[in-house]
Amino acid sequence: MMGERTVMQEALFYSFNLEQHVPADHMLRSIDRFVDLSGLRAHLQPFYSSMGRPSIDPELMVRMLIVGYCQGIRSERRLCEEVHLNLAYRWFCRLGLEGQVPDHSTFSKNRHGRFRDSDLLRHLFEQSVQRCMEEGLVGGEAFAVDASLIKADASRQKGVEGSRGLPPEATSRAIDEYLSVLDDAAFGAASEVTPKFVSPADPAARWTAAHGGQAFFAYSTNYLIDLDHAVIVDVEASTAVRQAEVSAAKTMIERADERFDLYPERLAADTAYGSAETLQWLVHDRGIEPHIPVFDRSDRKDGTFSRADFAYDRESDTYTCPAGKELRKFHRSFTTPRSGVTKANTMKYRASKRDCDACPMKPRCCPNMPSRYVPRSVHEGARDLARDIAKTEAYAESRCLRKKVEMLFAHLKRILKLDRLRLRGPCGAKDEFLLAATAQNLRKLAKLIPMPQPAPAI
Repeated sequence: MMGERTVMQEALFYSFNLEQHVPADHMLRSIDRFVDLSGLRAHLQPFYSSMGRPSIDPELMVRMLIVGYCQGIRSERRLCEEVHLNLAYRWFCRLGLEGQVPDHSTFSKNRHGRFRDSDLLRHLFEQSVQRCMEEGLVGGEAFAVDASLIKADASRQKGVEGSRGLPPEATSRAIDEYLSVLDDAAFGAASEVTPKFVSPADPAARWTAAHGGQAFFAYSTNYLIDLDHAVIVDVEASTAVRQAEVSAAKTMIERADERFDLYPERLAADTAYGSAETLQWLVHDRGIEPHIPVFDRSDRKDGTFSRADFAYDRESDTYTCPAGKELRKFHRSFTTPRSGVTKANTMKYRASKRDCDACPMKPRCCPNMPSRYVPRSVHEGARDLARDIAKTEAYAESRCLRKKVEMLFAHLKRILKLDRLRLRGPCGAKDEFLLAATAQNLRKLAKLIPMPQPAPAI
């Protein structure tokens, strides 16, 4: 017999337990085990007034931000709508069924105020790293570092020529932040090169065509990860130039040592970090093995001998050419001793003109020069060490493991949807990168640390 719908009178009272309606295998339930915000109010207490109307609970806003970045919800307006409708989101945010979701404008007010002044988001990220260490996910022996370009919230069509500078009437929070970081090694002081275009909306974003296609305005997010389980140990925002990324890597290594007492034995990276100065800093200043390809432009393409064809003897401090002749820094004595170091921090080892004139290999060595010289960096010792490490099995293993940081960037852009920033200015980029890295570490914990199973009934 076919039933029919009956009109039911609404009940006066309902028995509803939100806890029972969140699936046991829901990601937020697993993440909730590792979110400890017990010290949040004490951290923010100096930034709230002791008088006036009570504010929105900061723990609620932080939990909502964690939900947004873990689930790839970039819009704060949409985040408020999703938390209002989704039972699991309400459970994670401790809202219950009747809890009121704050207005989306509350986030921007607190982000530009209390959260930024107290460096709260850095504090939350470091808490996630500390929890990963407590769970045994951080080995601390091998790190990898890399950077990835993230498009800025700036229109490429509205950029102005870099040589002209910003319009004098332009004012905004992003411009004020840009002016405050002109001396920062990760932004204004990273490079003296004037960019081709500058965005009036976000002048700290760098015009770049590094992807090989259409140029755009971008920031760089820099990750320092532990190679055991690809936990993000530190994150830093920088302008999108190589010098800034190298400076950010040094900052992250020093901060990991200071905050967590993490001092890696080796560091894996790509050729962008293989300059002589960077290798010198790693080897001699920090005592870290560089598992990094050496940045070297000495190979010649015209068929003449490259620097690799000249053998260096450390004891005599000389080079030997393919014809067996010596190249020295000096061929005569000076009354006043000279260092022989050029402005480029190199030393030139020259052959005798007499040897070169009589040499049958001159057309293949220095056809357009009276004699051949070979430049050698003052940091060549660190470069030689990096070349020796590159011949080991440990280096080959590091090269494979280094791909983990590339996988994190792919996850960041494809799963967490952070392929374009929503906030402007260096502080906005920093906030987004910190929240995204926190979300990735929390998701890593939820994935690798299984949920405790309930005890069987007796």
